[in-house]
Amino acid sequence: MAEWKIPLFKIYWDNKDFEQVSEAIKKGMFWAIGPNIDAFEEKISKYIGSKYAVTFNSGTSALHATLLAYGIGEGDEVIVPSFTFIATANAPLFVGARPVFADIEEKTFGLDPEDVAEKITKKTKAIIPVHYGGCPCMIRELKKIADDNNILLIEDAAEAFGAGINKKMVGTFGQSSILSFCSNKIITTGEGGAVVTESKAIFEKLKLLRSHGRLETSNYFSCADNMEYVSLGYNFRMSNITAALGIAQIDKVNKIIDLRREKAEYISKKLSSIDEIVIHMPPSDYFHVYQMYTIRVKNGRRDELAKFLGENGIMTKIYFTPVHHSYFYKNILKYRCKLPVTEELSEQVLTLPMHPLLTIDEMDFITSKIETFFSGT
Repeated sequence: MAEWKIPLFKIYWDNKDFEQVSEAIKKGMFWAIGPNIDAFEEKISKYIGSKYAVTFNSGTSALHATLLAYGIGEGDEVIVPSFTFIATANAPLFVGARPVFADIEEKTFGLDPEDVAEKITKKTKAIIPVHYGGCPCMIRELKKIADDNNILLIEDAAEAFGAGINKKMVGTFGQSSILSFCSNKIITTGEGGAVVTESKAIFEKLKLLRSHGRLETSNYFSCADNMEYVSLGYNFRMSNITAALGIAQIDKVNKIIDLRREKAEYISKKLSSIDEIVIHMPPSDYFHVYQMYTIRVKNGRRDELAKFLGENGIMTKIYFTPVHHSYFYKNILKYRCKLPVTEELSEQVLTLPMHPLLTIDEMDFITSKIETFFSGT
């Protein structure tokens, strides 16, 4: 495992995280199902501005359960980007549906509404746009297309907790939205996810799906009553201990976001004079939370820059290589797609270190090495 001078991310934590988790552990009960789950869900729904929130053991489980809850299955098509983590595309396959790839646009790196509109068929049941790296996609335009065609809009906001447009939170534009609390996300529980929704019916279905289809009237592990199993379900639950960590994290989310935005502004100013770099600048009414800080490197020198930074102890990563170019989709599923913007951007993007604990010295080191690379000195 590489020892990086500057890793891609670090988790922001404080004593509250320890205290909250320790309290949950010391109770000696409720390590699986427990009161912290309800409390965390209430905090999520209040923060996002949704009626309901349901926690899961990962964002992938959350998306899987959401498609099941809406009855998407065999013969259905779901429009997704190829410029995303593979779970977005895989989720339709989990339920027997077919992912259909649409291209992205250069402004937000999200689904291109025009291309989405062209990909809609009679089989299309849902659109799953991704809010890339903490930047809202063109979700208002995508919502209009979904509404006009009576298609579900399910937001993949795994990377964009706290992002928004004109003070309207990401996660409140579609019928439902999934969140992720994996290690590198805005707030983290190590692994974890959630769904936010306005629908009570979907909320109730999601609760059944995450816990074996069991109709839970009380805590299963501390109740002598027999509980009925009313549908097929999975073990997608978040633990009470994990939820305790989530509570501590969400209580400081505004501070985390403010720090990320400050770091991003500093790096952007430092890099703005380098002609070979394009800084990702969202529209003025967009609130970017910088879960990732991604630049575009022109003139085909992205891989050279990544290698140079790596040699200097600076970790970078390519987010993302196209899903349709992966071995599974290309060779097993035989996907053949023409997505020119996706393919162009995937050859240019490079994600630099970004987290709330970055110091001035570290940011100066990163930017000075990039300047050195392009100046040749």
